[in-house]
Amino acid sequence: MFSAVSHDIVVSVEPRYLVEESEPDEHRYVWSYRVVIANHGRRAVQLMTRAWEITDANGFRRQVTGPGVVGQQPIIEPGEAFEYTSGCPLSTPSGIMAGSYRMVDDRGTALDVTIPAFSLDVPQAVRTLN
Repeated sequence: MFSAVSHDIVVSVEPRYLVEESEPDEHRYVWSYRVVIANHGRRAVQLMTRAWEITDANGFRRQVTGPGVVGQQPIIEPGEAFEYTSGCPLSTPSGIMAGSYRMVDDRGTALDVTIPAFSLDVPQAVRTLN
């Protein structure tokens, strides 16, 4: 599990290689990742946008941005958490993801919340330092 804390918001990510969806002979490797966003602050926050940077083992980078996550812009009350699962395909057996969420608290203050960098590695592959 990878975790980061920003503005009393804890973002934890757990990646998992999906053997059944991957096709290594065709250079297709797929991971799911479970994200838990826990609000340890005193104010409710709403997740407005996401921004990801995904880098494969060849150094190819792509940016993914958009509103909310998995079609939602959840409001997370103090002491509560929001959890979702998403996925990422790569053309290499190793990579890394990192990013941020833009949130707004119940006073309208914008908060940039860090998504921790996490490694995507095929379990049996030789690890590449990403």
